Amino acid sequence: MKIDSGSTAWMLTSTALVLLMTPGLAFFYGGMSRAKSVLNMMMMSFVSIAVVGMAWVVYGYSLTFGDGGGLSSFIGGFGDWGLVGLENAATADDGTGIPQLVFVAFQATFAIITVALISGAVADRAKFGAWVVFTLVWATLVYFPIAHWVWWSDGQDGGKSGWLFHLGALDFAGGTVVHINAGVAALALVLVLGKRKGWPKEPMRPHNLPFVLLGAGLLWFGWFGFNAGSALSAGSTAAVAFINTLVATCAAAFAWIVVEKLRDGASTTLGIASGVVAGLVAITPACAFVTPLGAIVLGLVAGAVCAFAVGLKYKLGYDDSLDVVGVHMVGGIVGALLIGFLATTAVNDAGADGLFAGGGFALLGKQAVAVLATLAYSFVVTYVIAKVIDLVMGFRISEDDEAAGIDSTAHAETAYDFGTIRAGIGSGAGIGSGATAAAPAPAAPAKKVEAKG
Repeated sequence: MKIDSGSTAWMLTSTALVLLMTPGLAFFYGGMSRAKSVLNMMMMSFVSIAVVGMAWVVYGYSLTFGDGGGLSSFIGGFGDWGLVGLENAATADDGTGIPQLVFVAFQATFAIITVALISGAVADRAKFGAWVVFTLVWATLVYFPIAHWVWWSDGQDGGKSGWLFHLGALDFAGGTVVHINAGVAALALVLVLGKRKGWPKEPMRPHNLPFVLLGAGLLWFGWFGFNAGSALSAGSTAAVAFINTLVATCAAAFAWIVVEKLRDGASTTLGIASGVVAGLVAITPACAFVTPLGAIVLGLVAGAVCAFAVGLKYKLGYDDSLDVVGVHMVGGIVGALLIGFLATTAVNDAGADGLFAGGGFALLGKQAVAVLATLAYSFVVTYVIAKVIDLVMGFRISEDDEAAGIDSTAHAETAYDFGTIRAGIGSGAGIGSGATAAAPAPAAPAKKVEAKG
């Protein structure tokens, strides 16, 4: 098939958009964490890009989208390891009109952000070296297999495919593969590492809400590539996914702050940012299978449910630092299951009709199987991986390091160095000048002046 330059340009753009989501996530998580651990939190996202990006090229793409022979229902093979033979591929990928390497790069960004999402659950207390090992092992044993189950097919009628693909479960852009997978993995990791020192008695509020809003905005921007890019072409399916990504997110953000207002008496910036992410999560599996009105309904449900779900950690006693479980696992489940109610082939004949479109409960049953399979496999394997890493090298920092702040103890840096900033007339150097002159002697205390009026 001839390369379609328009679709190729859209997919290259979408790939860049999805990659931007991980730095966006770094700002989102970094703002939600405490000032003494913001750099570590952001580093966990950036190192996920580095490690998973290399692993994807060496063997991850092959295991995910390769033919595994007799095991092809569950995992791919090593036929495309290192992308050997694909470097100068001039043919289109599976009839989509885009070069194979564009698809490879696009899917790499999905693997990267899925791993990075987990990090928010263990803010303040995970050893950086242990996290690096975890990213590689988890991507290999959990992400690559589940992505293969859901998305791989050899493209032949009656041919081979992943077992959930063969079942007919729908996941357009990663509700099960990315969000439920990362959310339940976060729960398993939290149970291994335990609670932060002082949680929940001590307040551990977000240190920089503007960072949180910036991160949510970058995520929303990048998510258009995440969802609409999953159409793999610039056409009507991408258009449906694009508008649904917009309106479902609007609805979820609104629903979240309404719940806050009714429950707590105030709508917050953290709430609307969290609602944005909850809506993006929930619409991800359904974005090409529901109408825009269906997307609004889905978003309203997801925003309200996730607003309540983030409080479960206090009732059940697990310290999910930045609400990965309440937003990504729960939001992903909501989105995946609502496909069974709201999906319609009037939007996309490659999908199926849900209950409200006259399709009965068949699709809902398939969605439930995909959800349960992802929850069970990811939780069990993640728990084992985390336990082994903890036994071999230790996964948690010491209490002293946690109290001092993981930024300074693990990275020898701090995000905010207020102590070096000096100002005053005649000091001999302006802020940021790079001067190294000795600091002037402290001035005499000024007289206290009471404010008037």
